Amino acid sequence: MIGHPTTAPPRARRSRLGPEREAELYDAVLALLREVGYEGLTMEAVATRTRCSKATLYRQWAGKPELVAKALRHQKPVSLADIDTGSLRGDFMTFVDQVDDRRMAEDTALIRGLAHATHAHPDLLDALRRLIVAPELSGLQTLLTRAVERGEVHPDAPALAYVPHLMLGALVTRPLIEGRTADVEFLRQYVDSALLPALGV
Repeated sequence: MIGHPTTAPPRARRSRLGPEREAELYDAVLALLREVGYEGLTMEAVATRTRCSKATLYRQWAGKPELVAKALRHQKPVSLADIDTGSLRGDFMTFVDQVDDRRMAEDTALIRGLAHATHAHPDLLDALRRLIVAPELSGLQTLLTRAVERGEVHPDAPALAYVPHLMLGALVTRPLIEGRTADVEFLRQYVDSALLPALGV
């Protein structure tokens, strides 16, 4: 008597990492970046630090540039597009108030190092633009569009096109000019004294 042919059970799909485990990995990546910089960061080092296989890392992220960019994006407390207080000043202040002064000091140094690394690593620049800069610009545009629709900002205000540059400038230039990181108090004053007046608010 011929028995029925046996078939191997289908392979289960490899599931993605859970949110908690993913957060642990991102924290480890940022810690390593602060310790050794982008050049010194390797997927092997991340795997060792997190007790995770390199295969798992490459399965979840395309490579080091994407992993670094997503680690930076993960720690952002709130998206600009999700803020809607009913006024432009309220929106900006809500965003500023999410800033942690200690983390800001750490991140400012980290971003400086990454900005330098992009000159030698265009794939890192591409990942940062795609995963961090583009979503932030989109969120900022949403916030500003609402302000225009409410009548707070004139649609032809010349400074509208330069709001991203003004916001980034506050973070980059204070350490150069004053030797201090842009903290919450400084950013709130900057919004009231420079950013909003530039927009005619």
